[in-house]
Amino acid sequence: MQDKTIIYAILLLASPTIFALTAFPDSFSLSWNQGRGGFLFGLAFMVAELIGLKLGVSKKKLLAVIPLAALTMIYLVSLEFGLRDYIISIAPQYNVQLIYSWTWLWDFTVMAIFLISSMSILFGKKWIRISPAGPIFIAGTAAILSLDAFFPYDTLGPLQYVVPYLVKTNAWIINVLDLGVASARDNIMFLKGDHGPFALQVFWPSAGVHSVIIYSLVMMAFLFKMNIPPKRKAAYFILGIIGTISVNMIRIFSLSLFALKVSTNVAEFEEFHSVAGEIMFLPWLFIFLLVVTYVETKRIKKKLEITKEHDTNQ
Repeated sequence: MQDKTIIYAILLLASPTIFALTAFPDSFSLSWNQGRGGFLFGLAFMVAELIGLKLGVSKKKLLAVIPLAALTMIYLVSLEFGLRDYIISIAPQYNVQLIYSWTWLWDFTVMAIFLISSMSILFGKKWIRISPAGPIFIAGTAAILSLDAFFPYDTLGPLQYVVPYLVKTNAWIINVLDLGVASARDNIMFLKGDHGPFALQVFWPSAGVHSVIIYSLVMMAFLFKMNIPPKRKAAYFILGIIGTISVNMIRIFSLSLFALKVSTNVAEFEEFHSVAGEIMFLPWLFIFLLVVTYVETKRIKKKLEITKEHDTNQ
């Protein structure tokens, strides 16, 4: 039977996200660098790993997390009373060009510090084997936002390297399917569809390179805690990489299809662009982790049943 203290622990860990969602619902955009939507997926990962856990947490540890939750909420409120303006004002000192990534970077950094600190208090060093996906997802998002803030567009060469290949592949698919006319040069795709010509310049975040990095961090932590053979871990990891790249290709294709068939209006395109990636990648990551968990749980149960039946026959 599950210890009720785990439920209290989950509520404490979730409290800053629930508070932000209640107090500032408009800030929960699904765009990866324009809102706190990632908080919800980090919370979902954490709850999925902790719920049903047969592990007790002492009252003393629960009480110790309360001040950290309160400080995180104070930070969120302070943003509305001048802190966000201050964060924006100091951006030029660090040669920051993308203000959105810079401002949301601090939200994810603070949330990551809260989750990792709280997990360490509640579960000790074992937290990385108990519930790593949520904190690492939030910390990974903070790291990617920092890269985007300090190395915008194509200034970070290694991450931009694969983009031209993705763009060329997408242009080839469009032409093969006869959805319009598409050509590619470096990271620029030239489209001509039902609403006229449109040029689409793709940088590494828009190509979903950041999602591959975040996937890798979360999946490595997730597999680390699972007691399965290394070859199966490697197979799951590679399968997830292939799936994540496929989702990224679908994202670029959907952006192209929007310009070809729906609208070439820049404002409308940007609105679609802001959510097209995360609305595909985050559910994919969550579902993939659930499928891996389900398959391995079923496999372990079957193995135990076979072992039990063998012992009975003997």
